[in-house]
Amino acid sequence: MNEAPKSAFAPVVAPDTRVLVLGSLPGEASLRAARYYAHPQNQFWRLIGGVIGRDVAALDYDARLAALLAAGIGLWDSVARARRAGSLDTAIREVEAAPLAELAATLPALRAVGFNGGTSARIGRRQFAPNSPLAFVQLASSSPAYCRVTWQEKQESWNALRKFLR
Repeated sequence: MNEAPKSAFAPVVAPDTRVLVLGSLPGEASLRAARYYAHPQNQFWRLIGGVIGRDVAALDYDARLAALLAAGIGLWDSVARARRAGSLDTAIREVEAAPLAELAATLPALRAVGFNGGTSARIGRRQFAPNSPLAFVQLASSSPAYCRVTWQEKQESWNALRKFLR
């Protein structure tokens, strides 16, 4: 594979972040836009808006990030760098995992990590100690390619994050 390595964005966190939502690795639309979840059909912004009770999808990008931080939610990815043709997680190769435990150690209010999809969970969960005090929440993928469950089932999955924001 001759694909150039692709890298995650910097984490979006604050000292009072209570929930860290981890994707796998930004897709092509996100990389081009240099924004988390930039693909117009990705359901992330609608799903996370449902969690916090705010229509963040209607906001501009900077206001979206500010709304998440104000709600105690941070963003990052489980993969720091990898090779991938296209945007599908199944095409991710030569993975360098992100230093998730190191980031978590800098977030004193962190209570839970939500994994946006199976690839994020598979790679990310291994970065934490087995006896970590954090709660780990498997979320239905916000990707438009993940259509095994209904929108309502996805939202119910994501709503599990609410209890960690109180």
